[in-house]
Amino acid sequence: MTPAEVLSSDLAEAAQALRAKDEPFAFATIVRTAGSTAAKPGAKALLGADGTILRGWLGGGCTRGAVKQATLRALEEGRPQLVSVTPEDMLEQMGVAPGEEVAGTRFARNGCPSRGTVDIFIEPCIPMPQLLVLGASPVAQALCELAPRFQWTVASAPPAASEGNQPPIKCVVVATQGQGDLDALKAALSQPSGYIAFVGSARKFVSLSEKLIAAGCDADAVARVKAPAGLDIGAVTPEEIALSILAELVQTRRSAVVADHD
Repeated sequence: MTPAEVLSSDLAEAAQALRAKDEPFAFATIVRTAGSTAAKPGAKALLGADGTILRGWLGGGCTRGAVKQATLRALEEGRPQLVSVTPEDMLEQMGVAPGEEVAGTRFARNGCPSRGTVDIFIEPCIPMPQLLVLGASPVAQALCELAPRFQWTVASAPPAASEGNQPPIKCVVVATQGQGDLDALKAALSQPSGYIAFVGSARKFVSLSEKLIAAGCDADAVARVKAPAGLDIGAVTPEEIALSILAELVQTRRSAVVADHD
C-alpha cells in the first residue's frame, strides 16, 4: 500500500475500486514548491488512465497539463516520473527547454500569473500481467506458487470470452509434461500472448510441432514457442525448473519494456 493510500481513505477507496477493475491509474504528490503556489507540499491526487484527476487536488490549472502528460508517460513506461512546473524565465535562466528532462526531472512551463514552481512526483499503478500456466505437473505447481511473488497474476485456464476486465495474458507456459501436451499447446497458441514456452525437451517439441502444424496451427507461431522453457541454469528439481522459467519470464518482461522505449 502506498503512502497516499495510508493517509487518505478517499484515495484508498477509489484506488481499490480501480484495482478491482484491473484499470491502470497513478498517484501524484507535490513534493516541493517555491514562490507563490495554490497547493503545498504533501498535496495528493489520484489520476485515471487518461491523466485526469479523479480524487484529490494539486492546485489550479497551472499544473494540470504537465501532470496529465507525466501520468500518461508514467503509465506507458511503467516507471515513476518527476515533473517540475517552472516559470518560463526561470527555465531560461537554467538553460532548460520545456519538455526537457534533466537529471531525472522533466520540466514544464508554468504560464500562470502566480509564477511559482511546483515539483510533482507521479507514481504509476499498473495491473500485473497475467501468466497462464497450463498443466498440473510439479513444475506447474511450483511456478504457480513462485510467480505471484514477482508481480504476476497467475491463471490455470484461459479466460472465457465473456469474462471482462481481465489482465492481458503476456505469457503462457505449458507444463503438462506428458498429460495432454498437444491440446494444451493448441490452447496456448490460441491466446494473444507474446511468449509461449513448453516444459519438455527440444526433441519432444519437434515431434509435437509436426502434429500442431498438421492440425492447422500457424507454422510461424509454432516456431516461436520456446522449448525447452526457461534459462539454462542446470535446473533439475521442479522448483529449480520453475525458477529458471520465472527468470526467463522476468527477462522477457523487462526486455519488452526496454525495447518499447529505445
